[in-house]
This record gives sequence, structure tokens and C-alpha cells, in this order.
Amino acid sequence: MMKILLMGNPNVGKSVIFSRLTGVRVVSSNYPGTTVTYTSGFMKINGERVEIIDVPGTYTLEPTCEAEEIASEMLKMGDIVINVVDATNLERNLYLTLQLMELKIPMIIALNMWDDTKHRGVNIDLEELTKILGVPVVPTSGLTGQGIKELVTMIPKAASPSYPGKSRDERWSHVGKITNQVQQISHRHHRWFERLEDASVKPRTGILIAAAILVISFFVIRFIGESLIGYLFDPLFDSLWLPILMKLSAVMGNGGFLHDIIVGKLIGGEIHFVESFGLLSSGLYVPFAMVLPYIISFYLILGILEDIGYLPRLAVLLDTTMHKIGLHGFAIIPTLLGLGCNVPAIMATRVLESKRERFIAATLVCIAIPCASAQAMIFGLVGKYGGQYVAIVYLTLLVVWVILGTILNRLLKGFSPELLIEIPPYRLPPFGTIMQKLWGRTRGFLIEAVPIILAAILIINTFMVLGIFDYIAGFTAPVIKGVLGLPEESVTAIIIGLLRKDAALGMLALSTMTAKQMVIGSVVLTMSFPCVATIVILLRELGVKDFMKSTAIMLISALTVGGILNAIL
Repeated sequence: MMKILLMGNPNVGKSVIFSRLTGVRVVSSNYPGTTVTYTSGFMKINGERVEIIDVPGTYTLEPTCEAEEIASEMLKMGDIVINVVDATNLERNLYLTLQLMELKIPMIIALNMWDDTKHRGVNIDLEELTKILGVPVVPTSGLTGQGIKELVTMIPKAASPSYPGKSRDERWSHVGKITNQVQQISHRHHRWFERLEDASVKPRTGILIAAAILVISFFVIRFIGESLIGYLFDPLFDSLWLPILMKLSAVMGNGGFLHDIIVGKLIGGEIHFVESFGLLSSGLYVPFAMVLPYIISFYLILGILEDIGYLPRLAVLLDTTMHKIGLHGFAIIPTLLGLGCNVPAIMATRVLESKRERFIAATLVCIAIPCASAQAMIFGLVGKYGGQYVAIVYLTLLVVWVILGTILNRLLKGFSPELLIEIPPYRLPPFGTIMQKLWGRTRGFLIEAVPIILAAILIINTFMVLGIFDYIAGFTAPVIKGVLGLPEESVTAIIIGLLRKDAALGMLALSTMTAKQMVIGSVVLTMSFPCVATIVILLRELGVKDFMKSTAIMLISALTVGGILNAIL
């Protein structure tokens, strides 16, 4: 089967053209041995089925990061290359074009964002550009579909350019000559959204815009997620699945080892999806009714911000601040997402370039960023003692985030690469592309994470039924009571936090606790083990070795901070 590679700089509209060519029949995959994701789909050309591969964006075939290295490696997979070029930024894009031409692979150039050239006063001589490069050049607009049909008809006519290898300086010199020959720029006044583009990256105005967008995004994600839970998933589980489980429970005798493993323990004669811990109760409820709604809402908003062109601006704006804790600007995305749900936040660390950065970001999210359900209970339970105690919890977590990030930045070998990205113009994203991304990412979670979450819940449930956690509670009592100043039964609550933080905090509330103990318990519970869904994703993203390191950091940090709070308060 013929394989066609879509290659180009980041933010040139490759994904939109890919969507136009393949529709919704797409598959997202990780390149073997990496966390770099690419997408593939299929279409028919002259009655024959061909595979279209959306290669990770790259500026050069001389790799400076993992994504660019994978893009170079994937050239070995393709028969034809469609080089997607931003027509409004010809000079920046042609360097990669010349490198591809040196490889003498059959190729076509899709001169994308053609509709934007007239708005920006850019005039390009297509005939002259085709003559100079020696390959077909097709003006396209992924947004409107302009030129897509012509691009498909030109694929069989892809040409192998005759272009000699050159040095880096010679290529840039040649790019300059080509641009001067084929491009003319006329004066025009900025439009209102172009002025907004400029304001988005200037420190004073950019911070205000970023704060507004992030606050709105956060509340929209929570609103969509909570609405899906409250109006769709909870009613489905309560009205359809719960009666089935109750009948199954009766058949199995309403109790016993096998019953408690499969259905879960009955609480007051009823099955509770969070507290029963059965494979068919909590095991299905956790991934589908607790995590999936936030996965959907997060990836929807992320897709919109990606395709509008805002995320690169946010990353550039916060790059300097994030570098102080060993990250770069894109790390703000998983950090903020963790305030909704830690699972998509850990998955979002894939946008970071180095393994070191992904480790720091994922560890900090698990330790210092309370998810939405934990925050709800912090406000509800700690808040009843007074707003100052809620402030202590959040201030403690913020200080931990900064200090621990700084420590990890100093201790872990390596460095945080500089943020070198092209900032695209603002564009209205096609609805179909956003939905396609949403489905691909959500499908990835369902296929990869849900089976492992079910297995983890089965193991935890078995331990609970066998009384292993009761033994752990007795064994750890000196630490819990002596170092943290918490009642012995709070160990069970911390373990329950493996399934859901708000349920664990709720169990803390059942104990007779002072305001000081509730603050310490909330902080320790937030900083210790995340929920089982997050643990599964963390293990998959980091690998066993780094997962163990991250877990050790969590436990040490939680006990240290809890002990300090116990001494201070």
C-alpha cells in the first residue's frame, strides 16, 4: 500500500489538510519506543487505497528534539511527501522544503493558508515558484477546502526534484533568493484580531489575556465535565446499571468473597459506585463516570485552543517562569489541567520535549495539584472551620509546587530545552477537525487506560477484602499518629484516596478531627498517592523505573510537609 507523508513546520495546518483528505477514519499511534504521537488515515486515489500519515511538525531534518528526530525517521516509511508550507511565512518554511528536495523523494508542495495571503498583503508567483523548485505547487486552504481536490489529483504527478545537497548557510541563502524572486509584500493595515495576536504575547497585556482565557477554560472544562457526570453518566449508572448489579448481588447471596470482589460490598443494603469497590461497580464507575467526562471536556477545549493558535502564545508568555522549575512554557498546560482531573494532565505532559521535563511535570501534578473532586471536598470540609484553613491548604500546595520543582530541577540531570516554536496566526478552527481530534484522543484513553484501571481496581479490592489494608493501618500507626498527628483510622481514608479523593476526604470527616488535623489530612491526602486512574496513566507515561522514583518523591514529600504542618500548627 502506498504511504503518503504530510510533512511541514509546526502550525502550518497539516492536521486540517489531513482531516480534509482522510475524513474521520483515523488512528493515533505512538512512534515505537517514544511518547511522540502521529496520526494515520486512509483515502482512495484512482480506486486504490493509500495511507496518509500526519508526521509530527518539524523545522528541520537536523533534529533538535525528539519530535523532530521521529519526523526524520518517518521519512523512511513514505513513498510520497506532501510538504505543507505556510504561504504567509514562505521564507521560514522553505528551509525544510529544500532539505526534503535533497533526498529526491517524490513530493508535492501544498501552499497552505493561501486565503490568508491576500489579507496580509502577500503576493506569490505560483508559476515561478513551481519552475524554481521543480515540483508541483498547489495553493490550498485547509479551512475552506480550497485546492484540496486539485492536491489529490496532483498526487500521481509527484516529482522527484533534482536538487544538490547544500550546507546550512547555503540553504538559507537559497531560501532568500527564492523568496525575493517569487514573493512581493504590499502595505496594508492590521485587522483587529492581528492586533489581538500582538497583545497576546506582550507581557503586560498577555498576562491579562492568559488569565482570562485560562480561568474561562478551567470553568468551561469543569462545567462540561460535571454536566456530563450529573446529566448523563450518573443517571445511566443509577437507572440502568444499578438495578442489574442489585439483581446480580441477590443471585450471589448479597455477600461473600467472590461477591465483594465482583459486585462490591453492600453499604446499608445498597451498592455505592464509589465506596463498594467491586469490579463491576467502582471498577466501571471510576473510568467511565468519573474520569471520562473530564477527558472529553479537557480535550475539547484543548483542541479549540490548539487550532485557534493560542497555545503557542501562552507557552511563550510563561516560558521564563516555568524554566525556573526545570520546565518550559508548554508545561503550564498539564499543570492547569490537573485542577480538573489529573489523568488528562498526565497525558498532556506528552507535549513536553524531554523525558526529564515529562517526569518533573507529571510528578508535580500528582503531588501539588488537587483535582476537581478533591477541591470540592477541601472547600466543603476544611471550609467549615473557616476560610483561613482553606487558604493554608492551597498556599501549602503552591509552596510545595515551587520548592519541589526547583529541587527536582537542580537534582535531575539534563536541562530544559529552549522553547523554539513558530507562532501561528489566529484562525477559526474547523468543527470537524476538533471533533476528529477529540474522538482520537478519547478513544486512546478508552483502549489504553481503561483495561489497566480495571485490573488495578481488582487488585486493590482483593487487598481490601483480605484485610491487608487493616494490617497496613496498624503497621503505619506510629507514623500517622506521631509524625502527622492524625487519628489511626485516617490510614484507611488515605488508601480510599486511591479510588477517589473526595470519598477519602469524606471518610476523614467521619472521624473526630480538629481544624489542624483536617488541614494536615487534606494536604497529605492530596500530596500522597493520586487516584488509581492517575497511577495507571503515570505508570504508562513514565515507565516502571521513573514511576517508582515519582512514587518515592510523593511519599517523602507528603510525610515531610505533613510533619512540618503538624509542628507549626
